[in-house]
Amino acid sequence: MSKTPMTLRGADRLREELRHRKSVLRPQIIAAVEEARSHGDLKENAEYHAAREQHGFNEGRIQEIEAKLSNAQIIDPTAVSANGKIIFGATVQLADADSGEETTYQIVGEDEADVKAGLLSFNSPIAKALIGKTEGDVVQVSTPNGVRELEVVAVRYL
Repeated sequence: MSKTPMTLRGADRLREELRHRKSVLRPQIIAAVEEARSHGDLKENAEYHAAREQHGFNEGRIQEIEAKLSNAQIIDPTAVSANGKIIFGATVQLADADSGEETTYQIVGEDEADVKAGLLSFNSPIAKALIGKTEGDVVQVSTPNGVRELEVVAVRYL
């Protein structure tokens, strides 16, 4: 199985969620299952079935996070010599050639992407067009709203 790129911050978030699910949620859910079990007849006990469902969801998410972390290739853009080129993990300030509107994105892994928070998946059309470019370059990107010209204003490695 191939490794999935992930930023250090993204890996830290997953590790924190994993720790929370194992050390906080798991004991709470197990206690809820035991409490519901003590109420008697399990066939018609809605609390018991809800607690078991919640337990299954939590355990599934724990397995999912562990798999993501085991397949992650954690990339620290500050440790990579990119010579001003846009790489995975770089933070890029862009200016729209038509409107002049500026936006800033960090190129991150699939699981970390959140466009509203400025986190752009490396597989997105914009990120694919930007990889390898440098400050001052202009790229054309096909978007649902048509072709956009974006100028690279700044590249930072945070």
